[in-house]
Amino acid sequence: METIPMPAINFAAVMPETILSVFAMVLLLVNVFVPGKQKAYLAYLSLIGIIVAGVSVFNAWDAPLSLQEGFSGSVLQDNFSLFFKAIFLVSAALTLLISDQYLERENCNHGEIYPLILLATAGMMLMASGTDLMTIFLGLEVLSVALYVLAGFNRENVKSNEAGLKYFLLGAFSTGFLLYGMALTYGATGSTKIANIASYVSQNGAVTANPLFLVGMLLIAVGFSFKIAAAPFHMWTPDVYEGAPTPITAFMSAGPKAAGFAAFIRVMVFAFPTLKADWSDLLWILAVLTMTIGNIIALKQDNIKRVLAYSSIAHAGYALVGFAAGNAEGAAGILFYMLSYAFMNIGAFAIIILIGKKGEANSNVTDFAGLGFRRPVLAVLMAIFLFSLAGIPPMVGFVGKFYLFSAAIKSGYIWLAIIGVLNSAASVYYYLRVMVFMYMKDPVEEFDWVKVTPAIALCLVISVAGVMIPGVVPGYLLQLAQKAVLF
Repeated sequence: METIPMPAINFAAVMPETILSVFAMVLLLVNVFVPGKQKAYLAYLSLIGIIVAGVSVFNAWDAPLSLQEGFSGSVLQDNFSLFFKAIFLVSAALTLLISDQYLERENCNHGEIYPLILLATAGMMLMASGTDLMTIFLGLEVLSVALYVLAGFNRENVKSNEAGLKYFLLGAFSTGFLLYGMALTYGATGSTKIANIASYVSQNGAVTANPLFLVGMLLIAVGFSFKIAAAPFHMWTPDVYEGAPTPITAFMSAGPKAAGFAAFIRVMVFAFPTLKADWSDLLWILAVLTMTIGNIIALKQDNIKRVLAYSSIAHAGYALVGFAAGNAEGAAGILFYMLSYAFMNIGAFAIIILIGKKGEANSNVTDFAGLGFRRPVLAVLMAIFLFSLAGIPPMVGFVGKFYLFSAAIKSGYIWLAIIGVLNSAASVYYYLRVMVFMYMKDPVEEFDWVKVTPAIALCLVISVAGVMIPGVVPGYLLQLAQKAVLF
């Protein structure tokens, strides 16, 4: 009787994901069996889980290959995935710090939100580690299902319900594109493992002319473009960002976007390396469309969450500049920029939460009028985050954009870099518009309801440090990003 060999499992390769999943299940049980309306302790338990997972990520850096591979080569916990996992953990931790006060104010502090954030983070990690198309798809679905619920979590708010429904419908639609692309790629190459696909393509050059294969690659690119909110697949972003609870909007703008880039880069660089010239040209067009559409439409927005939604689209375009460059500098620039973006964007959303009122009132740009006179510290912090998003030195946003555009120039995409710089200059208008209201308009509100809790204060301190320190001395973080690249 023939024995069936057991596949190599190696849980060390998925230890951070396992830790977060275990904590999420424990939190669900605690939420059920521990009565009481006060759920703040669940946020702190979630933070403990994130810290433990962070220690696991730190210990795995530069680990030997035998500890990196798992599940018969379906996951790979290399430095590339570990850097992205650190971004996911930072995004989740900052989101948890700004959540409790908002959820109490909106009367939607249901304990399920914390396990959902942890499970979404685990899904993102699986996307970054996946070296098999099915593993990446599994991680994407874990992430997406959690985000569908989180977007519509405020059940008493019509806009939140609308956001959840829109994200679910459009997310399912885009997932169909992605899965169909994976199926066509499997049909053309006979494998779903990224390494096997690359090997087949290199040994059978004719497959690159196979319509089945080309359509599969294109559909995979479309599916990932939706997840990173690249134009013209960005239409869901402003409505979902505006309607979702503000902490979830902050989370969606940082973590899932980085996860989409992690999977997108790994698939394109590893599975389709021989088609680099083709997908670089495709990404060139995608980057220009994304930057330009995001910035132009942001100029006309009055709702601050919609401003940051279109800003998020534009920032995806900046990251695509580094991707289109197709070199090590571009890949390292994306890693550096995604981490930087998490600090500056979640920090800005923390200020929005503080000055907001129940029912998402006070969410227009005009509602910031006089904030610099009534709450000068909060206004200065908001200005720092906005200056960084605009790419003004010495903030980290400037360093990130400089590195991305430099990578494009090094690869010969000079016009792409010029378009990126022009778009970045145009974005200064709508960021400065917020600061004009904060410092040059008479106060309409006294902002006497603003209460900075220790959790939000900690989030703001971490975010400001993440914006200023790497902006002044970026060397160490850039070295880590360079060490993590796949090229």
